Parts: sequence; structure tokens; C-alpha cells
Amino acid sequence: MKEKIILLVEDNPDDEALMVRALKNNNILNQIAVARDGVEAIEYLFAEGAYAGRDTSVVPEVILLDLKLPKLDGLGVLRRLRADPRTKLLPVVLLTSSNEEEDRLNGYGLGANSYVRKPVDFDQFREAIRQLSLYWLVWNETPPARRI
Repeated sequence: MKEKIILLVEDNPDDEALMVRALKNNNILNQIAVARDGVEAIEYLFAEGAYAGRDTSVVPEVILLDLKLPKLDGLGVLRRLRADPRTKLLPVVLLTSSNEEEDRLNGYGLGANSYVRKPVDFDQFREAIRQLSLYWLVWNETPPARRI
């Protein structure tokens, strides 16, 4: 069985560390690829730039995407993913601190599969990550992979 990779797109090192810690605390040992801005996420997914030559048959099981990112924001990343038939169906969870109604509307309008606010409390954050991981990595049936 192929390992299920998580692509975490997060520019805040503290939030990245919390996410990795929460996954490990919940015994989720999947490989985590990290992109620290929107451009890096696009380059990773399409094997461009620093990721040229990456094996594009290895597709993330789920993308955890922050909204507020440098270079290209999360909505821009989502727009690009949904515009390309190779990535159109990749599951994307917007994982953000934003509680703006407009962000939720825009995120879902662009094809996000889920919108989750990052809890401030670590125990709540860990539980949210446990539930997200259980759903997206165990229960969810993803569409057949398309070679990027």
C-alpha cells in the first residue's frame, strides 16, 4: 500500500511545528511535505522550480492549506489547483485562523473540500488534527490519482 502523504502549506514556523507535533501525538506517522508559501506549494505539486524532477506519481492524499501566505495566498493556490485537470480533484482543507465569512465563501466557491479554523488551545488543536487525519487519511475515499 502506498504511503499517504500530507502536504502542509504553512508559512508560520510555530503553526508548522504545532501541526507536526499534533500529528505525532495522534500517532499519525504519514510523511509530511511542507511548503512555506503559495509559490512553493505550486512548484511542489507540479514538479517545477526547486522540485523539478520530483516523482509526480506521488500525490498528496490531502493538502492542508493556510489562507494567509506570502508570494501567493491560499485562495490563489486553490484557484490554480482547481483550474488544472491534474489537480482539480485533490482534497484541500483550508486550515486557517481566519473567521471571515468572505474567506469561507471564497474558499468553498473555489472548490475547497473543507474549512477549519485553527483552535488556539493546543489540546483542541490536537483533537482537531486527530479528527481531520482520521477522516482524510482513513475514511475518505479519494478519486483515482492522475499523473501530474
